[in-house]
Amino acid sequence: MECLFCKKDAQGSRSVEHVLPESLGNTTMTLPAGTVCDACNNYFAVKVEKPFLESPEIIALRFHQAIPSKKRRIPPLEGTVGPNLPLNAYRYADGPVGGAISVPWEAVPYLIHGGRAIINLPPASDEWRVREVSRFMAKAALESLAVRLLDNPVGMRSLVTDGQLDPVREYARFGKGKLWPIHSRRIYDAEKSWVLSSGETVQRVWESDFLYTSQGEVYYVLAIFGLELAINMLGPILEGYRVWLDEHRGASPLYHGKNA
Repeated sequence: MECLFCKKDAQGSRSVEHVLPESLGNTTMTLPAGTVCDACNNYFAVKVEKPFLESPEIIALRFHQAIPSKKRRIPPLEGTVGPNLPLNAYRYADGPVGGAISVPWEAVPYLIHGGRAIINLPPASDEWRVREVSRFMAKAALESLAVRLLDNPVGMRSLVTDGQLDPVREYARFGKGKLWPIHSRRIYDAEKSWVLSSGETVQRVWESDFLYTSQGEVYYVLAIFGLELAINMLGPILEGYRVWLDEHRGASPLYHGKNA
């Protein structure tokens, strides 16, 4: 077994690789030990996933949507109360208390007198930091392809050795060179509810698929709470994706054709 990224022997590796972090609600889309070596697994956790998950936009999203980490912690959110006094807001995934706020002593009078206690928390933003997102998407794209090929040894071998994918592989690993752009747009509201066949009402944290265009391009498409992100796996350009959207009247590849 060779590592999907560094291509070194990974037979002794023990790390199960999550294509998307557990902190984004992913507990099922994983790669078995040896697909990504321990060294790359640890590197991506610290150098790619951590900067992405700790960006202000993702922290705000996780707070407002109450997405806990694998340790069942929801990141706190910084805000203000009264005349621009700082506060920290907390939400709890478990236990009898749903949340709490921490404020300096100067803010206490504004909380005691309810009419003056205006609490401001930053909303979740759709303007995500491109470099953090693009390296995260490059990694997730290759690993999502690997998930599809787990039962196909020949296909897995080809995925590791395919020279066409080396640029995106190296971009995910090192982030050097030209920035790989991400196409970003909202395709449904983050609060949208979906009714299952059982009658249960849920939200979709994430969903993903691949788009293969007539020009031979391959795009990885990922939606996180309705914000659709797309990266071209064969080069740092997006023109083919924009053309496809124009030809299909703005339909999302996640809900078109075989997925409609």
